Amino acid sequence: MEKDAALLVEESELGGRRPKGGSRYLLFALGVAWSLFQLWAMELGTLDPFRLRAVHLAFALALAFLAYPSRRGPRDRIPLLDWALAFLGVAGAAYVVVDYYGITQLRGGIPSQRDVFLGSLTLLVLFLAAWRVVGPALPIIASVFVLYALTGPKGLIPYVLPPWLQLHAGSQWSQLMGQLYTTAEGIWGVPLGVSATFVFLFVLFGALLEKAGAGHFFIQVAYALLGHFRGGPAKAAVVASALTGVVSGSSVSNVVTTGTFTIPLMKRVGYPPEKAGAVEVASSSNGQLMPPVMGAAAFIMAEFLGIPYSDLILIALIPALLAYATLFITVHLEALRLGLQGVPRSELPPLGPILRSGAHYLLPLVYLLYALVGLRLTPERAALNTIFFMLLLLLVQEGWRGWRSGAGVGFGLVRGVRLLLEGLEAGARGMVGIALATATAGIIVGIVTMTGIGFGLTDIVERLSGGNLVLVLILAQLTSLLLGMGLPTTANYIVMASLVVPVVLNLSEKAGYPVPPVAAHMFVFYFGIMADSTPPVALAAYAASAIARSDFWKTAVQGFVYELRTALLAYMFFFSPKLLLLGVGSVMEGAWIVFTALLGMTAFSASLVGFLHKPTNLLERALLMGAALSLVVPGLLTDSVGLFLFLLTYLLQRVRK
Repeated sequence: MEKDAALLVEESELGGRRPKGGSRYLLFALGVAWSLFQLWAMELGTLDPFRLRAVHLAFALALAFLAYPSRRGPRDRIPLLDWALAFLGVAGAAYVVVDYYGITQLRGGIPSQRDVFLGSLTLLVLFLAAWRVVGPALPIIASVFVLYALTGPKGLIPYVLPPWLQLHAGSQWSQLMGQLYTTAEGIWGVPLGVSATFVFLFVLFGALLEKAGAGHFFIQVAYALLGHFRGGPAKAAVVASALTGVVSGSSVSNVVTTGTFTIPLMKRVGYPPEKAGAVEVASSSNGQLMPPVMGAAAFIMAEFLGIPYSDLILIALIPALLAYATLFITVHLEALRLGLQGVPRSELPPLGPILRSGAHYLLPLVYLLYALVGLRLTPERAALNTIFFMLLLLLVQEGWRGWRSGAGVGFGLVRGVRLLLEGLEAGARGMVGIALATATAGIIVGIVTMTGIGFGLTDIVERLSGGNLVLVLILAQLTSLLLGMGLPTTANYIVMASLVVPVVLNLSEKAGYPVPPVAAHMFVFYFGIMADSTPPVALAAYAASAIARSDFWKTAVQGFVYELRTALLAYMFFFSPKLLLLGVGSVMEGAWIVFTALLGMTAFSASLVGFLHKPTNLLERALLMGAALSLVVPGLLTDSVGLFLFLLTYLLQRVRK
């Protein structure tokens, strides 16, 4: 079953095709070449950002058709049609590089017939590639936006929509292609730009760190530290997933990396298979919340907000720690409720040798944090320096291991070079879906900018919600979860940030409760991540249920229940931006806010699990839920009510037999 989970990762994130002969080496060389190009472009390259994005997408389109088979396509060879589609995708992107001067200078933003033709071709090929790699939802949504842009009195498709939905004059096809293909307000927009710079470097860093063996080290450390406690393997899964989330921004690969080790151990100490899988789903999904590497969406968020990524790391830190602390408490309550024990210390790996063998994996992470927060380097510079550090570290590690084993330093260095090349290829493979998602989502952003649809949406949502801010947030939450069932986290965030966040900010201002923009962006970001564990489309749950040999639906639903604490946390920092370290007046004030938030989330988890000091009855669960909801909104009255209800529940449990 572990093989099924690994196969899911390979097919969904790395491409499931394994061709034989020369094609296999071509795919490997293409991945390595893409990584080397990105390193060159960031360190020494002189490419304009517009052309850099085009080359970036050209590599992604090539790998999309060559490494990812169609649903019924062969997996052991590359058919002629896929070669043709890869060529057309590269040609469409390469044209922008070759005729860059003509597109941006000579024609003054007015596309020629050739621009329109190649733009149409690139759009079609991009939609086909995105459909194949990230699923049908994103290209379908983007296609709906393309059709919407063409409607209107002056559009290619006039007078189709009712007046209350017709929020712009409409455009002709050539105008649309000019916007999407020949400017930086469409395919080549900010989302793809972030993918081609920050994101690629951080994904490559994670791939190299994983190849060096850091993932296994983190798991072993967590297991050695926590395995002997009640429900120890579940607590180890939480900590290991938090640490692995630093290396991997993917929920599914996090499940497979840590779950193949922790899920069998959870089952061994008494967790039912569905709960064992669900713990791993919840902890792995939250990996994208953990700084300093929070997934592609976080870099795009920093760009949208116009703030340094180092500032975003600090803003996101407290909520991420709260999310994992509450999950840790949740699995502890589950262990108490089920009467579980830990693994005997005699069966646990000793911590000392583990730390001695892998403590050096912490060095690049420490340097990355220091470069971002201490030295205030740009994300690109910090990531580049850390990658070069990783390259040296990996070679030294393998040379040392070769010498220690008696095989010789030369043998170790050869192995190190092989691991480096594999890491370069893995980093490129891991970027295909992100590059295609950001390029396709850029189409949506470009059309939103072009049509001004956001202003009309504010009026529509205001009518639907009656101006009630909580109802607006619930609508935003449901929209994000629904979109997340078909979109990857990055694309989901881009769509929500373009369409829903401006609406939330406008209506919160009208409701007399203005919030910092980052709070609204973090709100939709959290729900986009939560969608990874929301059935019916929950790839993380598929992977976990395959490893746990459990029923998918039971695992997915239980994982969703565990993830509901993330939803509560999103509401907490929306109504209390001080949880994001914004406007905190003193250390004592900050400590009180964190304490009440943790208490509220603990009450929420205890209510869902049905256990606090002992199993809870219906009244006690209601009181705990009331305490949690009271502590969502900060203030003397709400904090007092929340504390009173929590203490009342605890006292009722103490006196109840």
